[in-house]
Amino acid sequence: GRAGRLRGARVFLGGPFGSTVLGTANVMSAATLAEGVTVIECAACEPEIVDLANLLISMGARIEGAGSPRLTIHGVSELGPADYRVMADRIEAGTYMCAAAITSGDITLENCPADALMAATDRLEFMGVTVTRDESADPLRTTCRVTASRVIQPVEITTQPHPGFPTDLQAQFMAALTLADGNSVITERIFTERFLHVAELSRMGAKVYRQGPTVIVSGVRKLIGAPVMASDLRASACLVLAGLAAEGLTTIHRVYHLDRGYDRMDERLRLLGARVERVAERESATAVVG
Repeated sequence: GRAGRLRGARVFLGGPFGSTVLGTANVMSAATLAEGVTVIECAACEPEIVDLANLLISMGARIEGAGSPRLTIHGVSELGPADYRVMADRIEAGTYMCAAAITSGDITLENCPADALMAATDRLEFMGVTVTRDESADPLRTTCRVTASRVIQPVEITTQPHPGFPTDLQAQFMAALTLADGNSVITERIFTERFLHVAELSRMGAKVYRQGPTVIVSGVRKLIGAPVMASDLRASACLVLAGLAAEGLTTIHRVYHLDRGYDRMDERLRLLGARVERVAERESATAVVG
């Protein structure tokens, strides 16, 4: 073959906490132009991998098994241009669903990747939140209406690789469950230290107790506004949601994390009737949620 061309190989991408999503994306992309056949075992099954595979296929790649734990890629000599619409962000959609849950709200999400959110909507339904979708539309681009009742029921949640419950929605669900009628159990199996939001929620009056990879959330009647610190992207979203439901003013420092995963979240929440504003600070942005 051509000098410097990659050669197909058998690659195992599993690990103690599941498979690597970005690793799968990278190896799959590289393999499309490699000489021969590449087999990825324990490939990530996330919908974003399927989406990337569909893009590559539309460019001329030969990929089988996207969305399953075994991917087979037959190398081709070149890829061509394509016109492709990337799927919507399922974590963003799930976050707004949690916003409806924590505020007893009623929101409609357009272009919602409902088909990629079944683990999340399953838990929401157990919590007493109604999620109805337009069955006639593409299940990855449908319209979902999310309506929450006054009482949130407690649930058990364990984060897992897709199609299990996504670790990227763990913090947002925890926020909603702080107001549930009873005790919820949240276990983190992907990033076992991903609980920086626990201490901040307790500043707001939540009863959250961590033991290793598990947090017990004992529902309270109300959250109280407080100054809190956003330590990472999903913790930021969690605290914004908690602030929406809390009595009084919540000031969230370091919300610059938020912009990595949400497009103008403060503006979108204002359109839904939230009282939230972004205040510039010397080093970092701050959101004020009332």
